[in-house]
Amino acid sequence: MPLFRRSVRIRWWIFAFTLAFAMLSYIQRLGVQDLAGTVMPALHLSQLQIGWLATAFTTTYALAQIPGGIFCQRFGARWTLTVVGMLGIVATLAFPLAPLFSTGTTLFGALLLAQALLGVSQGPLFSAATAVIESWLPMNRWAMAGGLQAAGMTLGGAVTPLLVALLSSSFGWQGALLWIALPVALLTIAWAQYGRDTPREHLAVAPDELAELGSGAAEIAHPPTVRRLLKLLSDRNLLLLTLSYLCVNYAFYLLSFWSLLYLVQERHFSGIEAGFIAAVPWIGAGIGGAVGGFISDWLATRIGIRWGYRLVPLLALPIAGLLLLVTLRVATPYAAVATLTVAFFLVEITEGAYAAAMMCVARSDIAAAWGVLNTGGNVGGIITQPLVGFLTNSGAWAGAFVTGTVFALVAGSLWLFIDPERRAEVD
Repeated sequence: MPLFRRSVRIRWWIFAFTLAFAMLSYIQRLGVQDLAGTVMPALHLSQLQIGWLATAFTTTYALAQIPGGIFCQRFGARWTLTVVGMLGIVATLAFPLAPLFSTGTTLFGALLLAQALLGVSQGPLFSAATAVIESWLPMNRWAMAGGLQAAGMTLGGAVTPLLVALLSSSFGWQGALLWIALPVALLTIAWAQYGRDTPREHLAVAPDELAELGSGAAEIAHPPTVRRLLKLLSDRNLLLLTLSYLCVNYAFYLLSFWSLLYLVQERHFSGIEAGFIAAVPWIGAGIGGAVGGFISDWLATRIGIRWGYRLVPLLALPIAGLLLLVTLRVATPYAAVATLTVAFFLVEITEGAYAAAMMCVARSDIAAAWGVLNTGGNVGGIITQPLVGFLTNSGAWAGAFVTGTVFALVAGSLWLFIDPERRAEVD
């Protein structure tokens, strides 16, 4: 008996799994950051040390991108996401259990290793998810799917502050992190049973659904040879997309990792109210990801993929950067929440365009190519975490937000030179 009813096309069940992985990955990675106010006094950590824990995750996450993309292209999305889930469970459990066995410097080292392992575990995730989109969905749904993928991860970000606040109030901060591992385990088991790399490999996919997918369902990922990788790395559009993604992710990491602490320290929210308020920018980001994908697909259909994918980031990112400056000037705490929400919305509205443009450029090499793109994106995170940690440790939130504005402006400007119509020449 099939696990799911056939009334819904199999491709949407497969895609739903990738959304669930994205959502839970953000709950895992943000759990420690959103519990920082409790973890710091409990473990005698400074705010700068919290910044280094975030840096440990971001650094290994970035370093795992290209190897993760190569692994996915070699072994397929099914096993890649299974490995992602298994390693993520170990890392999520390790952080709350480490204080039971160590203290002081040894404990901080163990916490760094736990966050580093979490980064490694999630490195291949979005390469695999994007490979699923390229294989399972038609081209005119790529931006929509990429946008919804971003919405899935931001939904995880939206629920995390309130989720960990509620769990920690009942079970303590360690119990909250332990509970987070359970849904990850259940999802991983279900995916290992049901997931497949391509529609043709899935026994429940009917011939009429294969016909709907057209030639895209027949395209097979090539072995990730050194020659193909070097050609990908020399492609002009891939490099420009990667540089732009680095810059936009600086703004993304600033908003995602540091908004809650800004609202607590500078706007004086606290407790459960802070958990509710911190969810609002993430909700805006999720809506932005979903809306942006549909808009980009519509524009690409109407005016062609070159300008169809360019327009949203060209318009949205400069405005997002300016709104970071507006946040510093508004008088009321709730107005600051509003400006952060719109800024996050405008950053995430571009995700569908980045995903679709990279799939157009790389096609069946998308797993490795997305590893390159996300390496650049997470270099932006590596720059963000210690710099913002250093600036905010001395209360310089204005300086931190100004840097976000500069990176957002550069990210948008680079789209003037990106041509998604030109496919990378790797054969």
